[in-house]
Amino acid sequence: MPGPFRIVEGQIKLDDQACKGLVRWVENFDRVVLACPVVPEHLVATSKTSIIWQAITDLPCADRVELVPLPYAYKIQDFIQTYKTTSQLLSAKIQECQYLCFVLSGVIGDWGAIACLKAIKLKRPYAVWTDRVEYEVISRTLLKQESLKTRPLKQLLKNLLLLPLLKPYQRYLCRRSQLGLFQGQDCYSAYSSFCKNSYCIYQTHTQKSDQIDSSNLNLKIQSLSHGEPLLICYVGRATEMKGPLDWLRVIHHLCKAGIHLKATWVGDGPLLSDMKSLADKLGIADKVHLTGFVGDYKQVLEYMKKHHIFLFCHKTPESARCLTESLVSGCPIVGYSSLYPEEIVSKYGGGVFVPINNWQKLADVIVELNSDRAKLKEIILNAALSGQQFDEQSLYQNRSDLIKHYLNINYC
Repeated sequence: MPGPFRIVEGQIKLDDQACKGLVRWVENFDRVVLACPVVPEHLVATSKTSIIWQAITDLPCADRVELVPLPYAYKIQDFIQTYKTTSQLLSAKIQECQYLCFVLSGVIGDWGAIACLKAIKLKRPYAVWTDRVEYEVISRTLLKQESLKTRPLKQLLKNLLLLPLLKPYQRYLCRRSQLGLFQGQDCYSAYSSFCKNSYCIYQTHTQKSDQIDSSNLNLKIQSLSHGEPLLICYVGRATEMKGPLDWLRVIHHLCKAGIHLKATWVGDGPLLSDMKSLADKLGIADKVHLTGFVGDYKQVLEYMKKHHIFLFCHKTPESARCLTESLVSGCPIVGYSSLYPEEIVSKYGGGVFVPINNWQKLADVIVELNSDRAKLKEIILNAALSGQQFDEQSLYQNRSDLIKHYLNINYC
């Protein structure tokens, strides 16, 4: 998978959320071989997004995990120079393993895609796994004004050249896979027709014990009857695809409408300073709390459990984990419409959506919810019901069972 690994004083580390997933994989297989690129330290030092790195040797399953570091080769020259040795390494590991699952992410530097090509050559069945529609993500953010200002010219040119190749390349790899694991309805809709066996899956690291209890749920609902301010939150990176500036414009509109509110954005990212500047310009800095990075996962869930609305302005088709975590926390998701958020609340409710980029209409929806707090209470209850579908152990077991079934040699 794209990973990445980080090597610190000889120890291989992975971000703490991926480590949780790795533990779940090992619960379902005798041994797991994980191959990821190693991020250069200078990129870690200059990154505006914080990550909690955890040593894989500290995991309870460490003795059943084999780690395969790969080159970080997202530059064309690096990819060409490392292609031969890396593809040979991947071929060798493929022949050692019983089940194969590869994450697709791009063209240059995407070793998951190269592993697919090697599996095809070796006539080995494999599963593909995606968590966002990458060609849509690139095309929707590539020529945005924010991108043109912040991204190097070389990166923009590379994306423009590779974008036409990405869709047919990924479709080719999906067609030759035995199983497609597509995270969320957006991915499933984009890729499923090209796969022999396709499933819509979900990614979460919440446990059954993380789901909001009746006491906290009742306290949240009762607060809406006592004239408390409307509590609005978001949890995620301040990047173009998350729509942080639209998020602030919604908050500004609500303040102009006279709504007594408190808004919190939990997370850092390259646009965080732009968010602070815009909040000052709009005169809402006293209404908006930009916390920056919060590393305590339980604390993040507590934020959502206390808030009345999870406001999101996602501009690309992705399966954002924060939306399921919000439902687990009994916090209804209100934001831009796409297949993924619509699908995760389709059974029990707990979400309200408007067309993408229409932040004015999104603000109007929240004005209506604030004025009809009985309806908002109902949506909060429905969100908690929808959240009961998402617990890590069950979801990873289901995914593992699909791999064992469809990649079984006798089946294939």
